[in-house]
Amino acid sequence: MPTVLVIEDNLDQQVLIRYALQQAMPTVEPVCVSGADDAMAYLDGCVQNGRDLPRLILLDLYLPTAEDGWQLLQRIKEYPIQRRLPVVVLSVSNVDEDIERSYALGANSYIAKPLDFEQWLQYFRTLRTYWLETVTLPRQVYNY
Repeated sequence: MPTVLVIEDNLDQQVLIRYALQQAMPTVEPVCVSGADDAMAYLDGCVQNGRDLPRLILLDLYLPTAEDGWQLLQRIKEYPIQRRLPVVVLSVSNVDEDIERSYALGANSYIAKPLDFEQWLQYFRTLRTYWLETVTLPRQVYNY
């Protein structure tokens, strides 16, 4: 079963996102972590143990600050094997600087967090259609 890595420091948001993902993407397993160190440990563990990398990463920008989110995005995109992973930045911010810098650091998409559960479901249905059913991603290669 493919995984979606959710990097979210707010536990209430983690619960909401996990539940919405389970409803909208029943064929994926959400893996939730609370911060940069846990995210990198999970990704490194996938590579070291020969497990599939996540099909998609959902990264909360404010971990708790935007600088923390940008640093993590940059770390993910520095490694050859992780660079190819699609990263969708989720944020409550619609500030142009946040959006522009996220894309400049390699984000594949930037989405403003919805306000209610139905909007979360719609977002994740759209993500499912695009990232899981439409695009063709490179095969994950572990020997680099």
